[in-house]
Amino acid sequence: MRRCLSKLTPRQMGFTNSNSFLAGSKNITTTSNAAQVDQTKHSSVSDMLVDSFGRFHTYLRISLTERCNLRCQYCMPSEGVELTPKPQLLSQSEIVRLAGLFVSSGVNKIRLTGGEPTVRKDIEEICMQLSSLKGLKNLAITTNGITLARKLPKLKECGLDSINISLDTLVPAKFEFLTRRKGHERVMQSIDSAIALGYNPVKVNCVVMRGLNDDEICDFVELTRDKPINVRFIEFMPFDGNVWNVKKLVSYAEMMDKVVKRFPSIKRVQDHPTETAKNFTIDGHCGSVSFITSMTEHFCSGCNRLRLLADGNFKVCLFGPSEVSLRDPIRSGADDETLREIIGAAVKRKKAAHAGMLDIAKTANRPMIHIGG
Repeated sequence: MRRCLSKLTPRQMGFTNSNSFLAGSKNITTTSNAAQVDQTKHSSVSDMLVDSFGRFHTYLRISLTERCNLRCQYCMPSEGVELTPKPQLLSQSEIVRLAGLFVSSGVNKIRLTGGEPTVRKDIEEICMQLSSLKGLKNLAITTNGITLARKLPKLKECGLDSINISLDTLVPAKFEFLTRRKGHERVMQSIDSAIALGYNPVKVNCVVMRGLNDDEICDFVELTRDKPINVRFIEFMPFDGNVWNVKKLVSYAEMMDKVVKRFPSIKRVQDHPTETAKNFTIDGHCGSVSFITSMTEHFCSGCNRLRLLADGNFKVCLFGPSEVSLRDPIRSGADDETLREIIGAAVKRKKAAHAGMLDIAKTANRPMIHIGG
């Protein structure tokens, strides 16, 4: 029998404090010092992964491809984007080599992103090799779910531990408008397939945009009533080509206000210092609800994330334009020690926090399809 989230202990849900169920988000405070104190327990983390503010980076997001079988409005411009030629993308062996270097230095979680990672033909082999890396505790994927149901049984065999599925509407016609493609039914099937295969929770990412899907917030919360789904509402973020406008932004406070009115028993869970989401449970619900508040309440002080792009560029902040190539030195014959020096120098240059949302909107950055979701 599948276990609902509400039946799990806080540690099984991924939270470290057994006194974690608190009523009201105002009861929770997360400081940079708290994050640093907690993370000092990770004695295996090498200096390569520590920035100048003492943040330990144990989470690597790897974009496997820039290609995607959808054309989501917040991810790429309507005319599409120029894709990096295939010879300039990281090969399977290069991905595994770099991942191994990060894991041996202290990274314990890897998330595969894209583009759409499942369109990469060798994704099963990549998962198999990554899951066998000594020290890696969690191999995750963020996917649009279009082809996931068919591929998931094999991916699970290859060591895939957890799943995030992107879905911004429960209305098929609206899905086609937002993604510029058909496929809503296949995404819903992928969610059910993941649950059937024992993934708990299955995380569903929903980017909330005013006038497009903000009227569905409570409908998404209803998904958590009888299924082990963690719905994650994400504030609309600016990237090149997605025509971001502050008027489209639905803030965490506004989303929360809607949810509280419909589900007054919602309660805050105490989050790990490096957690990007604000997490909540609702009495009687099998699943849970989270909010990712990058625009209105950033979580930079506890950031432990790094990004390896499909073209081999290394990015230390989602919203920062700074990148450094790891592909070029690899192909020039660099040894692991040289790569560690390049990575460590980039990590040390990471800023304390990203700019405010209006400044981010004015800063040149790549489209999300290039960066990796």
